[in-house]
Amino acid sequence: MPTFVYQAINENGNKVSGVVDAETAALAQGTLNDRGLIPTSVKPHRGGGGGRTAKRGGIFTAVKAPDLILFTKQFQTMIRSGVPMLQILQVLEQQTENKKLKAVLSDMHEEIKRGAGLHEAFLRHTAVFSPLYCSMIQAGEATGSLPEVLERLIYIIDHEHKVRSDIRSALQYPIIVVIFLVIAFFVLLTFVVPQFVKIFQSAGVALPLPTRICMFMYESLVNYWHVMLAGLAAGIAALAYYFKTEQGQYARDTALLKMPLIGPLFVKAAMSRFASIFSIFQASGVPILRALAVLTKTIGNAGISREFNKISNHLEQGRGIAGPLKTARYFPPMVINMVAIGEETGNLDDLLRAVSAHYDTEVEYAVKKLSDSIGPLLTLGLAAIVGFFAFAIFLPMWDLTKILR
Repeated sequence: MPTFVYQAINENGNKVSGVVDAETAALAQGTLNDRGLIPTSVKPHRGGGGGRTAKRGGIFTAVKAPDLILFTKQFQTMIRSGVPMLQILQVLEQQTENKKLKAVLSDMHEEIKRGAGLHEAFLRHTAVFSPLYCSMIQAGEATGSLPEVLERLIYIIDHEHKVRSDIRSALQYPIIVVIFLVIAFFVLLTFVVPQFVKIFQSAGVALPLPTRICMFMYESLVNYWHVMLAGLAAGIAALAYYFKTEQGQYARDTALLKMPLIGPLFVKAAMSRFASIFSIFQASGVPILRALAVLTKTIGNAGISREFNKISNHLEQGRGIAGPLKTARYFPPMVINMVAIGEETGNLDDLLRAVSAHYDTEVEYAVKKLSDSIGPLLTLGLAAIVGFFAFAIFLPMWDLTKILR
């Protein structure tokens, strides 16, 4: 569905801006009127950050998390201090050392100087600022609580960056071990085992099953390596294409959620993100349907995103959010109960912040558990490979010893 960027006047007489999804500009204006807004400008969205940023060299596709965190902290501090927006962007452009971010800030400065809203300026650079980032800027701008929203946004980015770094650190050693195991496997298969087999065959020793399996793999590798390589490349390309489709993303992410160790980690991370983002939107007065639409795009897992779509459909039928959560998959009872209590007491944003803090801790424990479990798994894999080749070599060697005796 097309997206339109709008500027409008709300019921308090204040100017607001944002984006709205609609088939035509006329329908977009009708949607804004239904929201109690008087549109002054409705224009098709030009496609975001990839457009204008790419014109500055074609390499401006992303900004690393530490640079984005530093920018957001500085941005929040200057807004809280009452510095005018144009001056903020100019100062930050001069201070940042990241060339990608410097170019983006320069473009944003020019856009706001021409009369664009802050959220609209961020939205035109979605290659740098995620949909979540832009949506939270919009929520803070609309409610006048931008410093508070930015403070929570800093926490979200910082926490997710830390989790990713911990996962990378936990997987770094196992990946190195697996690479050396694969190299050792091919060296033993192609150089060591065939030499022993020649000796055994010349001595008339019957080859046991492990040795015959090794020779079958060796002959297949030598005679059909080009077919295997082509098949592997075709399989990788087919999977990459399939995972770009909506159904492929859903199948991949659903499979990940079902995997031991990894699945619970992803679910807990998704619950932390859901509670943290939803609490901010609730405190900022963002409608629930709008909040769920943002979560659907930013939760990071297609399987959980579909559950948000189901929840949105139930909400459109006039139900509260706690009821649909009970029928959705992946949402633990704790989340459902806290949301239900929050709806009854009118304190939903505070309870969701507590849920987010709880699952942040759970994610840290899950990452540590994953790291602690990798060692024994690698040991089992190493024992299996070493044992297989040991049987392949030493079983016929034992028979050869008997013959010599």
